[in-house]
Amino acid sequence: MSCNWGTELWDQFDNLEKHTSWGIDFLERYTKFVKERADIELSYAKQIRSLSKKYHPKRSREDESRYTWCLAFAATLRQLNDVAVQREELAENLNTQIVCEMTRYIQELKAERKTHFQDGRRTQQHIESSWKQLESSKRRFERDCKEAERAQHVSDRIDLDKTEGEKRCSLKARQTAQQKQQAAEESRKDYVTSLNQFNQDQHQHYHTLVPVIYQRIQDMEERRIERIADAMRLSAEAERKILPVVSRCLDAMMDTSESIHPRMDTRQVVEVYKSGFDPPGDVEFEDYSATMRRSISESSYLDNRTEGRRHSRKLWPFIRKNKLLTLLSSPRQPPPPPPTSPSPGDVANSPRSPPPASREPISQRLNDLMTSGSRTRKQCLRSLKRGLSLKLGSGPADCSHLPPEQRRKKLQTRIDNINEEIQKEREQRDALLKMRQVYERSPQMGDASSLEPQLEEVKQSLLRLEDELRKNQAWLSEVDSRLSDHSRRQSGGCGLNSQETTPGSSSLKQLDSRSPASRESPDGSYTEDHNAELQFKSRSSEFDDDFDDEEPLPSIGTCKSLYPFQGQNEGTLSMVEGELLSVVEEDKGDGWTRVRRNLEEEGYVPTSYIKVFLDSSAKGFVQSSRLV
Repeated sequence: MSCNWGTELWDQFDNLEKHTSWGIDFLERYTKFVKERADIELSYAKQIRSLSKKYHPKRSREDESRYTWCLAFAATLRQLNDVAVQREELAENLNTQIVCEMTRYIQELKAERKTHFQDGRRTQQHIESSWKQLESSKRRFERDCKEAERAQHVSDRIDLDKTEGEKRCSLKARQTAQQKQQAAEESRKDYVTSLNQFNQDQHQHYHTLVPVIYQRIQDMEERRIERIADAMRLSAEAERKILPVVSRCLDAMMDTSESIHPRMDTRQVVEVYKSGFDPPGDVEFEDYSATMRRSISESSYLDNRTEGRRHSRKLWPFIRKNKLLTLLSSPRQPPPPPPTSPSPGDVANSPRSPPPASREPISQRLNDLMTSGSRTRKQCLRSLKRGLSLKLGSGPADCSHLPPEQRRKKLQTRIDNINEEIQKEREQRDALLKMRQVYERSPQMGDASSLEPQLEEVKQSLLRLEDELRKNQAWLSEVDSRLSDHSRRQSGGCGLNSQETTPGSSSLKQLDSRSPASRESPDGSYTEDHNAELQFKSRSSEFDDDFDDEEPLPSIGTCKSLYPFQGQNEGTLSMVEGELLSVVEEDKGDGWTRVRRNLEEEGYVPTSYIKVFLDSSAKGFVQSSRLV
C-alpha cells in the first residue's frame, strides 16, 4: 500500500492542515507533561532531602555513634539523601534534554508548517485563477458564436426578400455577420488557448506542485512523530540512568539493616554504664539483747544513738534518692537581687533590702554541725549543703568523681584526643622547620627569623600537651591497677562477701577490712583517708536515721513577701506579693530563708524578698543552739 500524501491525499488540503495543527498541539501537551513531571521529581527530591536533614542528628552525639542501630539509621538517611540527589539529576535531565529542546523544536515546526501551507495556498490560488480564466474565455466564445449565428440568420432572410431598398440592407447584414463570425473565431482561439493553459496548470498542480508540497508536509509530520519517540526514549533513559545508583543506595540500606547487632549493642550498654562497683554484701546481724558498756566518746555516743532507734538499712542501688543528694537539691545559685522598683501597693511598707551578709566558712558550719543538738544539726546540715553547692563546680581533673569503669573510659578518651593534638602540633612543627630551612637556603623567599614566634608557640603547646598526657596516663595506670587488684581479689575469693561476720565484732574493724573498691561511694568517688571515711560513715548513718524519722520543723516566726518570686530551681518556693508564710529556718548568711506555706509546700526564698517577724522564744532557741 502506497503511503504518499501527494498522490493519496491530493484533495485533502484542509484536513491535512487540521491534522498537522493537532499534531503540534499534541507535541506542546507532551512537553508540558514532561515539564510537570520534572517539577514533581524536583519537589520529591527536595522533600526527601528535607526529611533526611530533619531526622539526621544536628550534632554528633556520642550515644548515636556508639550503637549499631543509630549508625544504621544515620547511614540510611545518607543513602536517602543520595536518592534525592539522583532525583534532582533526573529532573535536570528532563528539563534540559526534553523540555528545552522540545520547546525550541515546536517553534521551528510551526514556522516550517506555515511555509508549507502558504506554498499550498498559492498553488491552489493559481489553479483557481486559471480555471476562472478558462470559464471566462469559454463564456465569451459561446456568446460570440451565438451572435454570429444570429447575424447569419438575419443576412439570409434579407437575401430572400430581394427588393431594391432591401439590397442595401442585405449587404450591411452580410458584413455584420462576417464580423460576428470573425469575433467568434477569435473567441474560439482564446478559449482553446485558455483551455490548453488550464490543462497544463492543472496537470502541473496535481502531478508536480501538490505532491512536492504534500511530501514536505508528510516529512515534517514524520519528523514530529519521530521527535516524540526520541523524547519518550530520552525520558526512559534518563530514569534508567539513575536506577543503578538508586539500586546501590537500596542495597546499601539493606546492608545497613543487616549491620545491626543486638548483642553488640547490649554489650555496648554494659561498657557505657558499668560502674565497676561490687554488689552490697550481706546485712550484718545486730544483737540488741546483749548489753554492752562502752567508753564515753564521740563515736560510742553516736553508735549508741544509732542502736537506740529503729534502724532499717537500705541498699543504695535501690533507694529512691541518696540523702546527701537530697540535701544538695536546694538553690545552687546566689539569691536574685530584689526588683529595682517595688509594686505600688508596698512602696511605703517595703524596707530596704539588707546588705549581703558575709558567708559562713564551711569549716564553721562543720563545727556547728558536729557540736549542735539533733534538730539544730539538721538546720546546720541544710545550711552546709547550700554552702557546698555554691562551692562545688565541675568534676575534678582526674575524673575521680566517676565510677572506676567510667573513669577509665573517660581518661582513655582524653588520652586519645591529646595524642591526636600532639600529632597535629608535631606535623605543624616539622612544616615550620622545613620552611625555616628553605628560608635559610634562599633568603629572598622569606625571613627565617619570622618563624621563631610560631615555633616557640608550637613548642610550648607540645610541652603542655605532653604534660597533660603524662598526668592522664598516670591516672589511667592508677585506675587500671585498682581494677586489676579488684578483679584478682574477686577471683581469689578474698572479698568481703566470702568472710563471715561475727555479731559482736566492731563496726570499725569490719569497715577497715573492706577492699579499696568498697570505699567507693555510690556516686563513684573515692575516699582515700580511711579514718576520715569511717568517721564520716558513722556520722552520716546517724544523719540518715535522723532524716528517716524527720518530723516537720516548728515555725520560728512569720514573714510577708515584698515582691513576687518564681521558684524555678529545685528546693525553692514560689510566692506572690503580700503573701504570709511561716519561717522554719533563718538565713545562714547565704541569702536564703526557709519558709513553709502549709504542711506540704516548703522551700527556700530570697531573704531580700521578704520581711521576717521572728518570735522572741524562737530567737532565744536559735541563739542557745548556736552556743551549744
